[in-house]
Amino acid sequence: METFSSKDMALKAQKKILSQMATKSVAQMFIDETSSEILDELYRVSKEYTRNRTEAQKIVKDLIKVVVKIAVLFRHNRFNDDELQLAQTFKKKLHQGAMTAISFHEVDFTFDKTIISDILKESRDILLKLVNTHLTPKSHGRIHHVFDHYSDEELLTQLYNPSGSLKPHLTKICNGLNKLLEDGTL
Repeated sequence: METFSSKDMALKAQKKILSQMATKSVAQMFIDETSSEILDELYRVSKEYTRNRTEAQKIVKDLIKVVVKIAVLFRHNRFNDDELQLAQTFKKKLHQGAMTAISFHEVDFTFDKTIISDILKESRDILLKLVNTHLTPKSHGRIHHVFDHYSDEELLTQLYNPSGSLKPHLTKICNGLNKLLEDGTL
């Protein structure tokens, strides 16, 4: 017996179309203004760090694609109870990462690249478990691409350098994270 589901087909089509249209306007359907500003700063950090505009765009585009696809999966109630628990664990880990990033930014001489890097790697692993059966290996590669880039200890060292060129971006990122935490979004 053939198992065809128009609902599954529509979900696949929606994920495919949205992944092809990972632009700022599409992202704004799923991402609030503050998060969009943080993404802009993450792009600037990546661009300055890699000295490669195309690579920086690819990193942020991959991030947007993953966020949009996960949002589509949530909207269509595709996660089972165990996966929803993983999603909560992921959200808590992101919250911890945001609090740690802000703390390291606000309190001089507390920055520890290993702590932030480890939080990001743990977040990546939780997210990969969450989407394991829902997204393609290509999307898994996007998750690795994004998290491996931002958990790079050299990037983090430059980002938290008090006299470095990335410091203004870090300030804006932390301001945005603070706002998301205050709003209860993160």
